[in-house]
Amino acid sequence: KKLGFKKPTNNSIDTVSDRDFVLDFLYAVSVCSLHISRIAEELIIWNSDGFNLISLSDKVVTGSSIMPQKKNPDPLEYLRGKAGGTFGYLFSMLTILKGLPLSYFKDLQDDKEIVFRSFDILDNCISILNEVLNNFKPNKAKMLTLASKGFVTATDLADHLVRHHNKSFRKAYQITTSIVNYAEREKIKLNELSLKDLQKIEPSLKSNVLNIFDLKNSINSKKSFGGTSFNNIKKMIVKYKKIYK
Repeated sequence: KKLGFKKPTNNSIDTVSDRDFVLDFLYAVSVCSLHISRIAEELIIWNSDGFNLISLSDKVVTGSSIMPQKKNPDPLEYLRGKAGGTFGYLFSMLTILKGLPLSYFKDLQDDKEIVFRSFDILDNCISILNEVLNNFKPNKAKMLTLASKGFVTATDLADHLVRHHNKSFRKAYQITTSIVNYAEREKIKLNELSLKDLQKIEPSLKSNVLNIFDLKNSINSKKSFGGTSFNNIKKMIVKYKKIYK
């Protein structure tokens, strides 16, 4: 009890042999590193010239040795690379254990080094990620421009036809496809279509349908549990801030 254990172990030989708790820890470190790596890759893509969705502060970029204008997201690339190291430590421990019979063997002395190094990698990665997240700015205008491409509100139109015009989804899908094809032929976006244009294809549509093609309205319509409306996201942020305080 003084050592903080819930109860004595049932078999001393099994206890000496057991390293499941080490594997559990290494797996948790690997999964956390995996998610950090994915976040890093997302931010690298967003920061690239092709997307330009965020701007990293000079605090979290490094210069190029030959191109003075270039800013390299080195901390993010470091995070992406370090995930492989934590995976390696997990696999290393699995490999050590795979051929061991019961009781203690010298093979197991490496578990301390593996655990400590994995912890140090993750601890460092979390600190770096925190620094990056506090030192970038989103390019909201560019985000809105890119998110508006590709007729992304077409599904909202199909949903509207089902909910408010008593159409089967199959029929709504066909109508929506015809409207998208019309917009493509005319080389315009859905939110640039007039009510008259829409009624050529589906006469039952009314003026309220035009609100559907506004991207912000589309986002805010996703308000059921698990939806990604602005309000839902704000609630999630508040919730997880409380949990992880």
